[in-house]
Amino acid sequence: MFRPIAINIGLRYTRAKKRNHFISFISMSSMIGIALGVMVLITVLSVMNGFDQQIQKRVFSMASQVTMSTYTNFLPNWQTYANKVKKYPAVVDEAPYIAGQGMLNANDQVQPAFIFGILPQYEKNISELSSSMVQGKLTDLISGKFGIVLGEDLAARLGVGPGEKVTIITPVASLTPVGIVPRYKRFTVVGIFSAGSGFGFDSNLAYINLHDAQRLYELGDNVSGLRLRLDDVYKAPQVSKQLLKDFAPDVVVQNWTEQYGPFFEAVQMEKTMMFLILLLIIGIAAFNLVSSLVMVVTDKEADIAILRTLGATPKTVMSIFMVQGSTIGFAGVFSGVVLGLLLAWNVTEIVNGIQHVFGVQFLSSSIYYVNYLPSKILASDVIKVAIIALLMSFVATLYPAWRASKIQPVEALRYE
Repeated sequence: MFRPIAINIGLRYTRAKKRNHFISFISMSSMIGIALGVMVLITVLSVMNGFDQQIQKRVFSMASQVTMSTYTNFLPNWQTYANKVKKYPAVVDEAPYIAGQGMLNANDQVQPAFIFGILPQYEKNISELSSSMVQGKLTDLISGKFGIVLGEDLAARLGVGPGEKVTIITPVASLTPVGIVPRYKRFTVVGIFSAGSGFGFDSNLAYINLHDAQRLYELGDNVSGLRLRLDDVYKAPQVSKQLLKDFAPDVVVQNWTEQYGPFFEAVQMEKTMMFLILLLIIGIAAFNLVSSLVMVVTDKEADIAILRTLGATPKTVMSIFMVQGSTIGFAGVFSGVVLGLLLAWNVTEIVNGIQHVFGVQFLSSSIYYVNYLPSKILASDVIKVAIIALLMSFVATLYPAWRASKIQPVEALRYE
């Protein structure tokens, strides 16, 4: 099959390196360096994506995406507001809630907690609380039964389990013959949930039925506000602005970005900085490619001179070495992508195996929010890394190829 002379000779130079083993070694090291850089970059980005996914899963399994309330934490006629927000295209579901603070007392232990009054049939559409239950069921929160669902850590600190009693002491005061005293009520533990460590859900939250919360906090038929679930959590700021525009000044609108936004921005910044830093590995390998091609050009000066005397133009000579360098770069990038995908797919099992063999724990959920090394491969990251690595390899060929095109046949053949 016919091939242009530049491609034909360039590919031959890539394969035939028996004359100078040192040049062959430099070229191979450049290829390996590019492959290693691409492999490491794909793996690190996949691990960062895995952490981001796991953190999002843990946050949004419990945290509210958007909430509508008032400055007094008192929202009357919540059904009216619920019917209005249903018309927003981004709003998928809504649920009323009552939020209050309290002290939980059991077995001579006292623990502070955020008390949430919910309707179980609505809550399952808003959060992952129902699927996070490790004991009991969320539907056991029946109105009038005064049941309570505790976080796993909170239940352990109080030393209680399903069927045992817990006393809730609220800041709401009651007037009695002996004076003003805090309101308190005994609840029965009907379930325990576990949302994972790291964000304090298991140690700070307790859930009771909405109607029981209304009695406990003396709210009548009113609630604290509405929790909204969106079709895309990243639409929360836009939806919040629209809600404020339509309902202000009657309601206060908050969304998850106010509490967790800086954390996710920090994670994204870490990913960006890791990407830029690890690009230096590919840059170093590309610099080695420049060095190896310069040495090849020096070694092939006589061949270049002969080609010039046979009619090859400077452009043809330049193309020959660009083909050679690009071939080395492409081989390195392709190998790096394959190795990177294999490593990213198996990095969790590899790290778990190392931990098991040496009896160590690299990751602690109390620090990194997960106790294993997660990984999630995004096609966009792989494509971006491959394209940038190919561009860097191509740019690395320009100077050696230009230098080859400037070789004069007379000067090159003078001492041959």
